[in-house]
Amino acid sequence: MANLSVNIGKLQLKNPVMTASGTFGYGLEFTDFMDISRIGGVFMKGTTIRHREGNFYPRMAETPQGMLNAVGLQNKGVDYFISDIYPKIKDFSTHMIVNVSGSTIEDYIACSEKINELENIPAIELNISCPNVKQGGMAFGTDCHSAAQVISAVRKVYHKELIVKLSPNVSDISAIAKTAESEGADAVSLINTLVGMAIDIEKKRPVLSTITGGLSGPCIKPVALRMVYQTARAIKIPVIGMGGISCWQDAIEFILAGATAIQIGTYNFIDPTISVKVVDGINAYLDRHGHASVSEIIGGMSID
Repeated sequence: MANLSVNIGKLQLKNPVMTASGTFGYGLEFTDFMDISRIGGVFMKGTTIRHREGNFYPRMAETPQGMLNAVGLQNKGVDYFISDIYPKIKDFSTHMIVNVSGSTIEDYIACSEKINELENIPAIELNISCPNVKQGGMAFGTDCHSAAQVISAVRKVYHKELIVKLSPNVSDISAIAKTAESEGADAVSLINTLVGMAIDIEKKRPVLSTITGGLSGPCIKPVALRMVYQTARAIKIPVIGMGGISCWQDAIEFILAGATAIQIGTYNFIDPTISVKVVDGINAYLDRHGHASVSEIIGGMSID
């Protein structure tokens, strides 16, 4: 059996397979379907300093080979997470990582400070790329200056592994990644959803209450793969790849493109056990190709 362990900064993962924020709840919701200790980590749903109701309904729509969502970071706030969720997930035998978002830099700082005090949360994913909120979110992740401001501010108060989640809705994602690296990020994760929309032709109205939403699912994989490849070549810190992964073959593509680890998102809704199947598939692939460890194939795509 190959060695599947990888490192994200000082964080050692038992394998490179993790679940994406917003698609796996707090992990608790999936324990009836799978042993989550078998995967490398769980990125829990987006957490903000205060309670958020999210956007008005309808806020989800099915599309060919994907889905649109405009949930809007609905959550009960970081204090609820600390009092009600953390005690239930702190002893899971995998890395439980909090996705942190906000409307202002002060929000990001305050939320990160609280998460920093939780012993069994080894990392946060700083979400500067959510397209489904009216303030903050993606606004910080589409400009190098604003990205630098929020990452630098959080880096000063958060002392564990800092992963920055990048938006694909930019002209040059590698420039934002370089900014994250220079401001102290330990890794970057990409891509978040693409901005899209759907129209109800009978009502002649947008399907989503917000008009536009975040497009995810297999349809975005080629875009995500290209951006992971570009980013991995531009920075030295690890890249966590995501976007349309629905099988172990997809995961291998992202790793060959330069991703140290991957996240599975939308496909969790279709098959709640997909992440453990991807772990098994990666292991079988490495054995079949004679690789002793997954690290041997990171960025291993040949372009000769």
